[in-house]
Amino acid sequence: MLLVLPALWNGYPLLQWDTGGYLARWYEGYLVPSRSTVFGLYLHIGESSYFWTNLGLQAFATLWVLLIVLRGFGIARSWKIFAVASVLCIATSLPWLTSLLLTDIFAGLAVLAALLLALQTNKLSQIETVFLAGLIAFSAATHSATLVVLLGLCLVGAIARSFLRTRISGKGLLQGIASLAAGALMLLASNYWFSGTIAWTPGGPSIAFGRMLQDGIVARYLNDHCPAMKLKLCPYRNELPATADQFLWGKSVFNTLGRFKGMSDEMAFIAGHALIEYPGQQIRTAAIATAQQLGMVATGEGVHNRIGHTYGIFEHFLRDQLKPLRVARQQQGELDFTTINRLHIPVALLSALAMLGLIGAAIWRRKADDLSLFAVGASAAIFGNAIVCGALSGPHDRYGARLAWIATLIVVIAIMRWLNWHDETDATSRTA
Repeated sequence: MLLVLPALWNGYPLLQWDTGGYLARWYEGYLVPSRSTVFGLYLHIGESSYFWTNLGLQAFATLWVLLIVLRGFGIARSWKIFAVASVLCIATSLPWLTSLLLTDIFAGLAVLAALLLALQTNKLSQIETVFLAGLIAFSAATHSATLVVLLGLCLVGAIARSFLRTRISGKGLLQGIASLAAGALMLLASNYWFSGTIAWTPGGPSIAFGRMLQDGIVARYLNDHCPAMKLKLCPYRNELPATADQFLWGKSVFNTLGRFKGMSDEMAFIAGHALIEYPGQQIRTAAIATAQQLGMVATGEGVHNRIGHTYGIFEHFLRDQLKPLRVARQQQGELDFTTINRLHIPVALLSALAMLGLIGAAIWRRKADDLSLFAVGASAAIFGNAIVCGALSGPHDRYGARLAWIATLIVVIAIMRWLNWHDETDATSRTA
């Protein structure tokens, strides 16, 4: 109940600007940039329940993953589990992610699932292994950024296994990689079923173009090549908006030129050639964006009542849901994250620093326990997420918040073990 408390308070599952794009996949039957048909199908399954089925599944998956993680670190008693869950639900973005109709909750769950397979596979039952592998596959199919982060995490694990062969399970790594392959096949099959074409979810080059636009690289390319090259954007090169969001989702020349249908090829062309022609600027701006992304962890970005596209999808395809939707607190403008983020932002940032402290202490002692290895894996995932989302798409609080709660979970476990609150039956599993 704690994990879906924000939605219960709201009176309806929380929505975000991107939610409508996923919902529309079932009805429109064609592919659009960055909107997974797998997640669209998942949402459609819960429509008859006003999407409470989806929130129930998200809460169930979150609780099960938390139970497996906590049990692995010797925290198995009910009151201890409740204490950890309460801290996460009060001090982190977790319940807001679980209460939201968006892919973000599955990014963090998939990271924990991959770490469990690689580091604690000997503690997992067969049904838990199947559940975690399925969760990874589904999560990878819901968002390309999640797939890339998980691939990077598997690569880090494979490299680290050269030095920690007894601590990192080769079988677990293979299970994780196989799950990612299954997720990719799931997405391709879903895209074929929806659109009749075997294709990946489009939009990667367009999203990269947006990041280059707000970093000034697109303007530089157009100034260097117009009018020698007859590009659609050349007449508008002095009118480009300052941010990718304004260009792609606001009232900009992008709409005038046909949006993705009319501009995808040109955006991919510019992004590809600008990457080759300005490598120094690309590296510098990507590094800055990654650093900015690491510090952007606020809860609730995009969860407000100014999400016209999502409302339009409901009015067009889900009119029977308009009544409960309109009376929800979010749509009444009662949702404000200012006070919440006065707690969530410092907790997220301090948790990340504390997690690095755990790693540093393990290096100083030259003694890595299970939790420090978990911290290394989580840190790698958070850093990889900052690169994939920040450097390729552009920094957003939403991207940071979807993984920030994992650092807090690890720090809470460390505190409980320091206080000797773990169960003695599992105490021997703490160190190697």
